[in-house]
Amino acid sequence: MTAAPSLAARLRADETVITAWSTLAVPILAELLGRAGYGAVTLDMQHGAHDVATVREGIVATRLSGAHAVVRPPVDDFATVSRAFDLGAEAVIMPMVNSVEDALALVGAAKYPPVGARSWGPHRGAMLQGMTAPDYLASANAETVALAMIETPAAIEALDEILAVDGLDGIFVGPGDLSLTLSDGASVTPSSEKVQGMAADVAARARAAGKFAGIFCNTTADARAAREMGFRFLAHGVEMSLLMDAARAKLAELD
Repeated sequence: MTAAPSLAARLRADETVITAWSTLAVPILAELLGRAGYGAVTLDMQHGAHDVATVREGIVATRLSGAHAVVRPPVDDFATVSRAFDLGAEAVIMPMVNSVEDALALVGAAKYPPVGARSWGPHRGAMLQGMTAPDYLASANAETVALAMIETPAAIEALDEILAVDGLDGIFVGPGDLSLTLSDGASVTPSSEKVQGMAADVAARARAAGKFAGIFCNTTADARAAREMGFRFLAHGVEMSLLMDAARAKLAELD
């Protein structure tokens, strides 16, 4: 069930990894997405229906498919960061990281001392990776990926300071909320020229700081553009939409 190489290793090698987005609390769907060819599956607890129980089973299902398991906790739920890694996730995407303080809290929950303050208890995670506890401890800080979502003007303003936080592995742009906050709640336009231009700048600054750069892509054109911008961890495809699109296409065959 171990994914080899790890997500961290693939991102360090500058590979592009495409993650599906899982919002439905049905773990076997995560497995099917991995078997369909996605390199990773992100289990969404912020806006999706996932809770700790379905994340626990979804991580196993994702790893069974050979894909990398990623979790997005609710806003400011730093306790779930440690728990997700203990359950076997390879990466966590923390939403609404708007300051250095938020980034430090993320690192504190994601990394063991001396980098962070994560407490010990990764028995299921180590088991899923086929590792002994000492081996897991020796590699965990390098192999668990902590990504801070950049999706507000405050985060953009503090970006260089956020990127300088030791132990933070990278950023993940949320263009939907970025467009919402930039417009002061007037519109959601993730594919707009303004938002995409800011995303390109974020990617360049992240890579210059030696950090991973990820982004949520709402369209195929956005995903292709994101690769050109330097993003290497791309979310493209929400399972609910994929299912509905496939159902519509199947029914259209009979017209």
